[in-house]
Amino acid sequence: MTVFHFFNCAILTFGPHAVYYSATPLSEYDTIGTSAKAAAVYLGTALVKLVCLATFLKESENGNFDPYQELLKVLINFIDVAGLYFALTQLTHRNISQNHKFQAVGLGWAFADSVLHRLAPLWVGARGLEFTWEYVFQGLEANANLVLNLSLAALGSLMWLRKNKPRILIPIIYACAGVLATMPSITRSDGKYLFITTMW
Repeated sequence: MTVFHFFNCAILTFGPHAVYYSATPLSEYDTIGTSAKAAAVYLGTALVKLVCLATFLKESENGNFDPYQELLKVLINFIDVAGLYFALTQLTHRNISQNHKFQAVGLGWAFADSVLHRLAPLWVGARGLEFTWEYVFQGLEANANLVLNLSLAALGSLMWLRKNKPRILIPIIYACAGVLATMPSITRSDGKYLFITTMW
């Protein structure tokens, strides 16, 4: 039964990435190489973020809210935006359109995020003897992160790759990109999942 629970949670976590790849024209244009390059860039940015978090952030002793530390977390999250910019503009892509490029980069980015943050906890915890909802919620969070990363890649594509943007939409695009880039620090402000704590 525990292996069955592990496979259910793994399919919930990683299955939507495969479904998205096969259901969209990405599979027809063979964009797996672009997604793999984006995943490699994500791993590099995750390493840089880890070093920055370990170097510049300090753990508060009494658990009080420190606005300086929270602002620093938000600024460190913009490393993801820089990595996404690199993946969209500097990596060589095969002859694929701009629509397929941002989808392939966003999919690779989201898949690398899921593997890096959820594979080990699933492997260790979901095979345990006791059933918990935590891994089901992790799978749902991976689905939400897929949408978040695809949205961030789409906004990055609008900002950096489109030449003929309407002038009225430029501030809206940048504001949405800023909100999406800071979203992980908003949802993980206390180290727990906010939507789980509000549900119970």
